[in-house]
Amino acid sequence: MSESDFVPGTAPGRVRLRRLIIATHRDLGYFFAGLTVIYAVSGIAVNHIEDWNPSYVVRADELELGPLPDAATGELADEVLERLAIDESPRSVVRMAPQQLKIFLDHRTLTVSVPDGRVEDERSRRRIALFEANYLHLNRGKGLWTWFADIYAVGLLVLACTGIFIISGRKGLGGRGRWLLLAGLAVPIAYLVWMAW
Repeated sequence: MSESDFVPGTAPGRVRLRRLIIATHRDLGYFFAGLTVIYAVSGIAVNHIEDWNPSYVVRADELELGPLPDAATGELADEVLERLAIDESPRSVVRMAPQQLKIFLDHRTLTVSVPDGRVEDERSRRRIALFEANYLHLNRGKGLWTWFADIYAVGLLVLACTGIFIISGRKGLGGRGRWLLLAGLAVPIAYLVWMAW
């Protein structure tokens, strides 16, 4: 970018500042572009968590095992797993009520009705790419990722602040840009006011 790109008569200090703003915005934009796409896709997925599970595909089947014996919780769980030909050791077994037993396996939960032997077999598998995106976005890993996520948040703040100063004149803050900035701020404020009513 040459000095001819700026308004004639602009002070050299202002030219240098604008160049710094543009360079900062450009370089941070490139650096954070990939993560912004990941967070955007994850954000859309998580926004609709009431309608679907954004991280897992869940399938539930109804099974009939026939009458189950009156036995201790552990013995009953062994009987259920044997009848279903499951050789996986449960992560935990919980008696939710006298007539209900839950058996937790890796990516699978069995809800057993006692003594009639009805079983709800709920299986889950990770959604390709979305699981990982949500893992990052929701900061499930904590630790070092928390620090990088904070740096990313600061980076977005810098991108927003430098972005509003890139263009000057009628298309920048002195004209159309001002009204677009105010309109963008008005949307969340109007929503919060509406929710308060």
